[in-house]
Amino acid sequence: MTTMTAAQKRAQTKAAYDAFLAACPSRKLLDRISDKWVALILAALGSDGSHQLGAECAGEPRSMRYSELSRLLAGVSQKMLTQTLRSLERDGLITRTVTPTVPVTVSYELTDLGLSLHQMMRGLKTWAETHMDDVLAHRATYDTRVA
Repeated sequence: MTTMTAAQKRAQTKAAYDAFLAACPSRKLLDRISDKWVALILAALGSDGSHQLGAECAGEPRSMRYSELSRLLAGVSQKMLTQTLRSLERDGLITRTVTPTVPVTVSYELTDLGLSLHQMMRGLKTWAETHMDDVLAHRATYDTRVA
């Protein structure tokens, strides 16, 4: 019987991840990162903050305060924003920095792991914005055919 080191056990477990299997932990990660608020938070933190209508999220990643994120993400509730930020911090995708001011200042920033996911998420956001007219046209065609 051979003995495996902890690093060998981790490597073996990592090689066994298969999101098509129901018990695979990567499914929970996919569930989390496919959330619209996650995609929008990552896109916001990964851009320079210039978010005019029709403008692409571009520029250098930067930290943002909670209030900035809340204003930028139209329609997000305080509860949902807080929960999403906590889950992203737990997964190591963002860091939370508290500055002892009056009132306390809290800012969020992408980690290296978050930056590695940011490009794909920004691409999804851009794809959705670019192809929305096509999708709406296909929906209308489908709805008239099915109705």
